[in-house]
Amino acid sequence: MKTADALKPRQASPVPAPAGPAAPRIFEDICNEIRARLSRGELKPGDKLPSERDLAESFGSSRAAVREALRNLERGGIIEQRKGIKGGTYITRANPTIVTQSLNDLLSFGGISVDNLTEIRGIVLDAAVRLACDRGTSDDFDLLDASIDRTELLTEEGRLEERQLQLLEFYRLLSCAAHNEVLVILVAALTDMVLKLMARDGVGQRATTLRTHRQIVRALRAGDKAKATALMSAHMEKMHSHFATAARHRGSV
Repeated sequence: MKTADALKPRQASPVPAPAGPAAPRIFEDICNEIRARLSRGELKPGDKLPSERDLAESFGSSRAAVREALRNLERGGIIEQRKGIKGGTYITRANPTIVTQSLNDLLSFGGISVDNLTEIRGIVLDAAVRLACDRGTSDDFDLLDASIDRTELLTEEGRLEERQLQLLEFYRLLSCAAHNEVLVILVAALTDMVLKLMARDGVGQRATTLRTHRQIVRALRAGDKAKATALMSAHMEKMHSHFATAARHRGSV
């Protein structure tokens, strides 16, 4: 791990002080500057940041402001504090669980409605199907079929909790077939939220889901984008109705 040269005191310009009551606090300026340097590639995952004292000198601020900025960046998953001989403050690797947790928190506290969740999930999965049709390989589609086979087996054996997880694995594999890392993160986050909704509202699996999944994979193998997207769209509309009914029932009991 190397010390981040971009934040060495001799190279950095002080962060200007707030001009008035409406200006951002100093620690927010520091956070924004570190994020900007990440965006420009001056800082990279694995880089070790200088000490609080050096950062304060670099930014022309107090150590208290630097400390608050580091706490804020750590909460956002941008940095991590390590202890021990190789301890210090490091830029973290990308962590998709942060996106999942943030969205789940919004759902838990009522910041996201079921309608909005199912709507955006349909949009994201439509994009996944389109990209998978263009970029997916035979190996990708084999994994999707194998996932469906596994779900059928779990259904026959009555292992319903495992079946539910395996059923949702289909969507992760679909996003992988699209070969877009951001899409994989989005689908994983939305799928996790759906799983929690199903548990909260007691939503069961629809009997036609596996058949629809089979049809989608066949359309993907054939390169029939129109059919694959139409199947996914119809499937998502039915799922939307399924969740809405469960949510209304939960609100009436």
